[in-house]
Amino acid sequence: MIDELQALSSEVSIRHKSILDIMTKLDEYNARINRAVAKSVTNCGCIEISAKKQDFESDTLEELAQKLDSHVRGNICNVCREKLEEEIGSYIFFLSSLAETLGFNLSDTIKKELERDRILGIYTMK
Repeated sequence: MIDELQALSSEVSIRHKSILDIMTKLDEYNARINRAVAKSVTNCGCIEISAKKQDFESDTLEELAQKLDSHVRGNICNVCREKLEEEIGSYIFFLSSLAETLGFNLSDTIKKELERDRILGIYTMK
């Protein structure tokens, strides 16, 4: 699917062929994703953000991974989920377009990242 999306993004991107256009579209959709999450909290109310200082004191990384919190409370509703999926989908489209423009395969990049994450596990420290 990723290879197909990457090929398709190259075919259908007419107004956004320039790498500068692609880079700014990625920024735009990143902001739209953030806005959709914020609206899920402030407008819809299906989720809440209850943020506080994370407790990084732990004997092991495994314990630490269990202790850390996402700060999200509740479940995203179907309306907000649909909006977020749309914005994330557009972001992925422009990400695949960037990969195509720069001449590398996004599928290979994802496979490499997945392999690194599998090997390093929680030690990726991302």
